Amino acid sequence: MARKEETITEEWIEEEEEGQLAIDAYQDEDNVIIKAPIAGVNTEDLEIQITDEVVTVKGQRKNEAESVRENYFVQECYWGSFMRSYILPVPVDAAKAEASMRNGILTIKIPKQEKTKTRVLKVNVE
Repeated sequence: MARKEETITEEWIEEEEEGQLAIDAYQDEDNVIIKAPIAGVNTEDLEIQITDEVVTVKGQRKNEAESVRENYFVQECYWGSFMRSYILPVPVDAAKAEASMRNGILTIKIPKQEKTKTRVLKVNVE
């Protein structure tokens, strides 16, 4: 029995659209840690903004291949700009945050704010 070839049309991502960035966010005793796979992104094409409440990572992955769109069978890799904001679940010290990249993984380490010590007030009698 002859096999009938099917034609599948793929929707192409338009360059104007902005992609999402997958992240892992977790904590240890002293820090909130965010990791994101961003292979193929140069550090000069990254922007990281941190406030006491939100971390935002913006960047761009450039496709340096000179392939013609019609020559692709499938294109699943996202090329272009991306952005991801994450609302921090605990108070942090944004001024002491650090970012590093190793083996295509971006790691952002944000120290938690020191817990405020409980202060006992003495009631003065007037």
